[in-house]
Amino acid sequence: MKVIIKQIELIERIDQLIRLQATGPPGALASRLEISRTNVYRLIDTMRDLNAPIEYNHGIQSFVYKKEVKFSFGFVTIELSQSEARSTYGGTYLKTHNIYNSIPENGTERL
Repeated sequence: MKVIIKQIELIERIDQLIRLQATGPPGALASRLEISRTNVYRLIDTMRDLNAPIEYNHGIQSFVYKKEVKFSFGFVTIELSQSEARSTYGGTYLKTHNIYNSIPENGTERL
């Protein structure tokens, strides 16, 4: 599992550097990330497999995105709107209800 997390962290770092157009040449990027140049190319290929439109710009000596994209991996918490919460709970509101207020005084009627 740690290997996968490490790969994702490297992809996130490469993504950040690509956005800044500051990867440098592949050898420099490998040194910066403390991985081999071969691994840099493998990670770039993986990113391309995930539909990242990456190309190398020789003029600025950096990998760049051909168009704007966003890389996101992980889980985020979301707050449901009132209507989403209602549909999640079978279309009814959940509310606190004191059952003692519903018990008839003689105790014989059904709730």
